[in-house]
Amino acid sequence: MKHSGLLFSALIGAVASARSMTPMACIAAARVLGLRTPGRLVLLNRPLFRNGALAMGVGELFADKMKTAPDRTVFLGLLARVMSAGIAGAALAPRGREQAGALTAVATAVPLAYLTLAGRERAMARIGQTRSGLIEDALIVAAGVAIVALAVRPKNGW
Repeated sequence: MKHSGLLFSALIGAVASARSMTPMACIAAARVLGLRTPGRLVLLNRPLFRNGALAMGVGELFADKMKTAPDRTVFLGLLARVMSAGIAGAALAPRGREQAGALTAVATAVPLAYLTLAGRERAMARIGQTRSGLIEDALIVAAGVAIVALAVRPKNGW
């Protein structure tokens, strides 16, 4: 499936709004499986960064359930979203449009972080932090996997 637009970059930015490390973890997992992204991405080709992205993605899923977990809209939370969305948005953009893909993903992730936080707070009030977090994890990880799966292709082409 060939896309000349930045739809996948915007969608992965939406994923970053709720789970900052999931976009890079999904792309790192695709790299482990031998898939390549439309946009050029050198960083996650290196084992240290690829494995680090996978570890941070898993770690975030556990850390989010802790009572001491900060809101996603604090400075460091937004910074993590900007970096992850930018890297993933560039990787999922068409070749030569990586910068536009990064900007699109960041422009999606930051404002949506406030909306996804509001939704999570409402869910926490109804069903608690752990249960709402697990549901959000399932939805966001599934979305990230689906978006990356639709955007990538085998290294050999099709």
